[in-house]
Amino acid sequence: MRSALGLMAASVIAAALIAAVWFWTSSPRAELASSAPATVPAAKSERLPPAEAAKAAAPDTVDVTATIPDRFAAATQAAPAPAVVAQPAAPCANPDALGVSRVVEVDTTGGPGFGFEHFKQLDFLQDKEVVLTFDDGPWPGNTPAVLKALADQCTKAVFFSIGKHASYHPEILRQVLAAGHTVGTHTWSHANLNSKKLTEQQVKDEIEKGFSAVKLALGTAPAPFFRFPELQHNPAAVAYLGQRNVAIFSCDLDSFDFRKTSTPDKVVQTVMTKLDKLGKGIILMHDFQRHTAEALPELLRRLKAGGYKVVQMKAKEPLQTLPEYDEMVMKDGSKVAVTSVRPVSSVVQTVSQ
Repeated sequence: MRSALGLMAASVIAAALIAAVWFWTSSPRAELASSAPATVPAAKSERLPPAEAAKAAAPDTVDVTATIPDRFAAATQAAPAPAVVAQPAAPCANPDALGVSRVVEVDTTGGPGFGFEHFKQLDFLQDKEVVLTFDDGPWPGNTPAVLKALADQCTKAVFFSIGKHASYHPEILRQVLAAGHTVGTHTWSHANLNSKKLTEQQVKDEIEKGFSAVKLALGTAPAPFFRFPELQHNPAAVAYLGQRNVAIFSCDLDSFDFRKTSTPDKVVQTVMTKLDKLGKGIILMHDFQRHTAEALPELLRRLKAGGYKVVQMKAKEPLQTLPEYDEMVMKDGSKVAVTSVRPVSSVVQTVSQ
């Protein structure tokens, strides 16, 4: 009797289990369960080693000791969208600052030229207005000093970066962009594009590699603003830049701060003498030069005292780099020297003596 009752109970339990399984597998919840992961993954930073977790928690930090392709990948993910319109400036802490009188937006379609040294068609500056421009950076020490002087006077400039220098010091170039300045380009290696030694293809490579290297360093496209090294304009290259919708910059007055005999006082005197004669203009300087960085605080004070006003130039649209050159620069990146800003003691330590 007991065995019969046991068999009946087992049958009832088995039937109940079969019904429950049928109900679960035929319900919508079963479909959700089958598509869901078996376990919920932990947060990315919790699964990483401490050093990598720190990077994940601060994606805007770029490791300058990594290879250039690695830093480009990090910068690309962390970079803000390029500013194509004027943004409201933060309040200036210096009541007597030079500041920025107005911001102009440039439509670079067709490659317009600026600077009466070579291009006289577009005269957009009013009396006593200047545009501050700097070539050949970024460079340690000098570029940060230039940035500080500009920040102290709450004013803005256009920086024409050499591609190789941008690859050496991307963290400095990102500081330029973060401070609200306009970043243009100045070729890959500062080659004279008017040289007969360069083929048409080599000229194109110099231009396009410079574009891509600056984009790689910034993590976002620069402005379509270009300045020829030594202001040497190759007619074919001018036509090419026009097809690429890149504005070309000459200048109205050259500071000649690159000369070996130049000093901070000479830089200030040269600029102010020429400016007082012209009354306005695009000023050419170099953030690569130490005496320029040393001269800038006094020069900006003199501009303010002389009643001059700064105009900032921005592009209506960012530069469109060519994918093949982006890839070329990234592949060549590991061959380019990488400068570390880490102190020597954190890189090289004595372990035995």
